[in-house]
Amino acid sequence: MKERKRDFSELAIERVQRLIETHYGERLDIGALCDVAHLSRFHFIRAFRTRLRETPHQYLIRRRIDRARELLATSEISITDICFEVGFESLGSFSSLFHRVVGWPPSVYRARSVEQRRNPRNYIPACCWTMFGFEVSNFREALE
Repeated sequence: MKERKRDFSELAIERVQRLIETHYGERLDIGALCDVAHLSRFHFIRAFRTRLRETPHQYLIRRRIDRARELLATSEISITDICFEVGFESLGSFSSLFHRVVGWPPSVYRARSVEQRRNPRNYIPACCWTMFGFEVSNFREALE
């Protein structure tokens, strides 16, 4: 099978994507991303959206929220510190955006993550346990 040649804008978008992946916690504006891509603002946004199905800003926000979810679930860092570490400048905007995207405020998400690790049975449907041969009533014994 013949490999398709990639054009300049595809390579530029990949460069920007790598930059966002490694520097999502820093202040990144559209001008800086366009400079890295060596494309005009409008061509860059159009090419980025065509390739990744979201704008550069949406991609950056999604990446920041994903990292915040990971930190909330696995660390004891305060929510305020996580907010600033992933690149948000306001705790209020971070909390409201996190709630809109994830469905829970950061504090509730963290509490649910901790509870899920402590008691996974509450988060796995009984039909799955039955499918794998565990009796739902004997679940606690099966875990021990």
